[in-house]
Amino acid sequence: MAFDVNDAPREMTLDNRTTLLDALREHLGLIGAKKGCDHGQCGSCTVLLDGRRVKSCLVLAVTLDGRSVITVEGLAGPDELSPLQAAFIAQDAFQCGYCTPGQLCSARGMLDEVDRGWPSAVTDDLGAPPDLTDAEIRERMAGNLCRCAAYPHIVAAVRETAATR
Repeated sequence: MAFDVNDAPREMTLDNRTTLLDALREHLGLIGAKKGCDHGQCGSCTVLLDGRRVKSCLVLAVTLDGRSVITVEGLAGPDELSPLQAAFIAQDAFQCGYCTPGQLCSARGMLDEVDRGWPSAVTDDLGAPPDLTDAEIRERMAGNLCRCAAYPHIVAAVRETAATR
């Protein structure tokens, strides 16, 4: 199968039971996405697949042929942080850092969803562009757990990034 990872073409032959998470970590050496629960419940393995957030532990690698994956390693250039990564640092939006790669990928995906006008379960007016309130950010980031409880800082970092877009 052939697919792009962080804008670089990759070709791989894998067992058909291999997950995207294992392909990234074990076969490509991209260890940013973390194996947390292996059940899609914690979000530590979140990456962007064709621009949309996915839990990579739930995606079979054989479904990737011709698709594009962005991991936390691909969010910024080699010598600079993305605005989102800089905001996470400025807002102290991580404690132990284990969930941070998944949080960053999820936040990037949710900001793109907001830019496209997609509503969430708490969006008040479905006919208007979503207003990125703290409640809206919390709802959209609900699939990513932080065992250190840095949630207020994560919300602040996402809000800061959204204000500059």
